[in-house]
Amino acid sequence: MEFCSKSTSAYRECRLCPRNCGVDRTARSGFCEMTSELRISRVGLHMWEEPCISGTTGSGTIFFTGCSLGCVFCQNHEISRRKTLPSSVPDASATNTDEVASSDPYERSGRVYSIEEFANAMLDLQAQGANNINFVTGTHFVPHIIEGVRLAREKGLSIPTLFNCGGYESAETIRSLEGTIDIYLPDMKYFSEKISAKYSHAPDYFERAKKAIAEMVRQCPEQVFDENGLMKKGVIVRHLMLPGLLFDSKHVLDYLCETYGNRITISLMNQYTPMPGVPEELSRPLPPEHYRAMVDHLSLLGQENAFIQEGGTVSESFIPDFE
Repeated sequence: MEFCSKSTSAYRECRLCPRNCGVDRTARSGFCEMTSELRISRVGLHMWEEPCISGTTGSGTIFFTGCSLGCVFCQNHEISRRKTLPSSVPDASATNTDEVASSDPYERSGRVYSIEEFANAMLDLQAQGANNINFVTGTHFVPHIIEGVRLAREKGLSIPTLFNCGGYESAETIRSLEGTIDIYLPDMKYFSEKISAKYSHAPDYFERAKKAIAEMVRQCPEQVFDENGLMKKGVIVRHLMLPGLLFDSKHVLDYLCETYGNRITISLMNQYTPMPGVPEELSRPLPPEHYRAMVDHLSLLGQENAFIQEGGTVSESFIPDFE
């Protein structure tokens, strides 16, 4: 089955993410360093998501190659690309994927999938007992996700679909996923423009995340669970606390609780793992007392729908193997 021309057109002047690079990704790679070919780095069951996502049999994760955010502390840098900002997109004269690859100084992880293979990967995960299909960092491949889910459902996919993203999203792109996605799992990483500019080169991060999450909640205004406590529909917003940014975390939690209360679930994470090459101030783990302070703050805010993490989560064992 060929990828339909209507979906391909979304890549010809790409505006899928807030970078708005406008690149013709059918000819060369955009800001995300991906062309219009669907490239996936890992497909498999993952046991370390929130309990209502992983359950006892795992979440069926599909990790896409590339990323439109590029955080300096990224745990998945092997597939997302580990650099601050691209100096330039590849030469505009490149007209095929071989030329694009040769002009890119970074090796590309994973392999290219056809729509048929993509849909079959979802069905394979379902057959393995996955509780859901978990699309990880798929913003730059949303047209493929829409078409792939449609085909997979025609072939028997019946478990929920989940969009797991960094929060730096175009509200219009999220709107296009209505009817395709059952569960949204975005980050809300930062409140401060200065901090998001420094660590993700995205001073507009909070404003973009705010609008995107509002659209996600519009599509999924209620949280729905089955008899086993597994989420079938809803929104879980993650916040990974970073060392030295206690007050930024407080502002993020204040906003989420004041805006959505218990209509969403908040996942407060302490698993920050310093990676090689991060700025000096991020080269240490999160102070435990800072995490405890924010857990207490969530309680004071009256947030009843929340996940917190116990000690011992700072470990590279939580980072998937992309080999």
